[in-house]
Amino acid sequence: MLRNRHVLIALLVTPVLALLAWFGVGQLAGEKPAPAEPGRAYPLVEQPNCRYASGACDLRNADLELHIRLGDGREPKVTVTSSHPLERVQLAHAREAGNDLPGDLARVAEGRWEGQLRARPVEGDRLRLVAQGAGAFYYGEVATAFARPGDF
Repeated sequence: MLRNRHVLIALLVTPVLALLAWFGVGQLAGEKPAPAEPGRAYPLVEQPNCRYASGACDLRNADLELHIRLGDGREPKVTVTSSHPLERVQLAHAREAGNDLPGDLARVAEGRWEGQLRARPVEGDRLRLVAQGAGAFYYGEVATAFARPGDF
């Protein structure tokens, strides 16, 4: 069978044609990236580093990236660093027993926001974040698993 040159050429050309078709369909029918429109809301996706006790967590939507760091103590300081200028950042601590109302974080520097949580997060808690930039709203929710084990 492999002595037949037509079969051999077909075996070599087929994967190349499949890849070209995959990328061609993506270019013709795929979703085109567009800038964020003022007044619309966009979800932030929790990145893999949020699952591990690294002390930091990243949220991302296209080119906007937010880096969350949780400090030590009973009422830990939360620091949010953004890749783009933001107008406002709010954070809420969600517990199984109830939810805290969202609170505004204070701008410390361009692209850096800080605030305090009322209580230390425990396993199973979540942080809910809303950021406003260029008139658009970005929202996301992360588990507090990224807090270092000694921090709980």
